[in-house]
Amino acid sequence: MKNLPRSPDAMDDTAHGYAHPDYAASLSEFGQPLFLPRSGGWLLRRDIAGTGLTDAMGPYPLFFCRDWPHLGEDLTALVPELVSVVTVIDPFADLTRSTLANAFDSVVPFKEHYVADLDRPPETFVRKSHQAHARRALQAVTVEVCDRPPDRLEDWLRLFANLSARHAISGVRAFSRRAFEMQLGLPGLVMFQASSGDNVVGLDLWFVQGDVAYGHLAAFSELGYQLHASYATKWTMLNYFRGTVRWVDLAGTSGIATPSSDGLAAFKRGWSTGTKPAYLCGRVLQPEAYEELTQREAQHEAGYFPAYRSGEFA
Repeated sequence: MKNLPRSPDAMDDTAHGYAHPDYAASLSEFGQPLFLPRSGGWLLRRDIAGTGLTDAMGPYPLFFCRDWPHLGEDLTALVPELVSVVTVIDPFADLTRSTLANAFDSVVPFKEHYVADLDRPPETFVRKSHQAHARRALQAVTVEVCDRPPDRLEDWLRLFANLSARHAISGVRAFSRRAFEMQLGLPGLVMFQASSGDNVVGLDLWFVQGDVAYGHLAAFSELGYQLHASYATKWTMLNYFRGTVRWVDLAGTSGIATPSSDGLAAFKRGWSTGTKPAYLCGRVLQPEAYEELTQREAQHEAGYFPAYRSGEFA
């Protein structure tokens, strides 16, 4: 493995990755960025179809803010403007369940994120079969950290199109060219590139914030899948971040509330030392409007919040 440059400053998370204002701005096609001045977080204000009303969601996939105890005050100040707010909280947020309960009406476990404690050497916790796959993959591909991620935009769009086609990704989770143009230039982004000869067969994107590296997205070509390039990038990633951050967040899977038994879950579990819960939090700011919107929906999924948007990400 070639020598790799070190990651960005891991100590200041106020202007890196998901916490950077330009991350919220990158999603402006899906909602108008709305700054929360007391807590320092961002929401996306959305029009509610067929009404003159709006609500808000946190930026996909996770919500971050600088001052959690003041989040409730920010939301209360939005009562005249929004029907409801929903977001998924950073699993590494420095807060208590009671802090969330003070800010939101509903706080429920959403997904278990697979995490790795890098105080431990990767060879002591990564599944032996994963290590074997990584060794073989590193004989077929070369992994390096991109010095200039924006220069890899076209490669990323090509690879992500393959990922989207494989998994029928749509909506905010599909992002857009403009979104990726902005995200690849954000401070804190670390991009691992897997190449076979002159061909870029995989790119693995991470955001470093404070003492955590968050897995953002990873995409591979068909050749990359054949060469198990994802094992090569994950093994390289763990060794690269060790000594720079304490934790790696491999994110969750499509399962809700508890880790699922699908292939992606098994893959992520093999790189992790445990899990941390990410909570889905919702608050009704205008109860009468919320009830009226909910009643107009003929069917909605039990427990979905906000109920009047049930099925929007199906």
